Amino acid sequence: MSSRLSYLLRRLLLAIPTFLGITLVCFALTRILPGGPVEMRLARLRGIGGAEGASGRVASVTAEQRDELNRQFGFDRPFAVQYGRWLFHDAMGLRMPSYDYPERTAGELIASRFPVSIWFGITGFVLAYLVCIPLGMAKAMRHGTRFDVASSFVVFAGYALPTFALGMLLKLLFCGTVEGFPAVLPLGGIESASVAGGAGAVFLDRLRHMILPVACYVAGSFAMLTLMMKNSLLEQISSDYVRTAIAKGATPSRALWGHAFRNSLIPIATGFGSIFSLLFAGSVIIERIFEIPGMGRLSLDALAGRDYAVFMAILALTSVLQLLGNLLSDCCYMLIDPRIHFGK
Repeated sequence: MSSRLSYLLRRLLLAIPTFLGITLVCFALTRILPGGPVEMRLARLRGIGGAEGASGRVASVTAEQRDELNRQFGFDRPFAVQYGRWLFHDAMGLRMPSYDYPERTAGELIASRFPVSIWFGITGFVLAYLVCIPLGMAKAMRHGTRFDVASSFVVFAGYALPTFALGMLLKLLFCGTVEGFPAVLPLGGIESASVAGGAGAVFLDRLRHMILPVACYVAGSFAMLTLMMKNSLLEQISSDYVRTAIAKGATPSRALWGHAFRNSLIPIATGFGSIFSLLFAGSVIIERIFEIPGMGRLSLDALAGRDYAVFMAILALTSVLQLLGNLLSDCCYMLIDPRIHFGK
């Protein structure tokens, strides 16, 4: 067995206890932190229904009511039994009914938001790399010139501007919320309420809704990827093997594209694996600003509403995809540079 295959198998086996550790700790926190689903349901009972007093509120909550709620949520079982049932019987919580929407399971809620996360997540991820890699190369080839200085100013300005501030600024400039600025783009959402003209019109309408959120997605990683690509390419260009290739008669273009470019992608490959987690995690801030019903907003609503069934299902899936993404990054290392050795 080759050292690379052995390394990937060890990483895959190591992912199992890592996943169990992540979910076990978070599962325990949902059981011991105050303000859980039982407490929130009891608070509702005190506010409405039941044996009402003069003010229309429940005077007290009996021990029988609390025990019944614990039984309904499964909190009356031992912790190990709860975790085992969540992991195996409920398929990492995907089969569990939502606490806030009992008629739907966590898996059904996630499935309803999944296409939106794919639509925005993959588009933002691909555009970030398509823009940042050529820009980083251009900055490296023109290091110290006016183009490098001007583009660095834009890159650092975008990096210093918080995502929520950029999102609000774009809405002010392009959505007609300020007098004097016409409404060029939609204010939020993923599509208009009614679009006439067939599938082509629907597609164009969705593209118009994507422009501002995707711009915020790209801006979030724009500076880091651009500067990482520039610095990596500068380091490779100044290496001995590039100078040796040029001394042996290779053109600067051949030395750049045939040698330096491929090796400069090695640090960039660390982010390739994050595409899996982007499909589920999304961006809570961006989805909140532009009212996008994606996975990030679903996880935030589940956490705020103590809907631990949905939150734990999202956490489990995100953890699995992130661990698989780390393996994907390692595979990208091996494809980019076959000299990388993963042996002891």
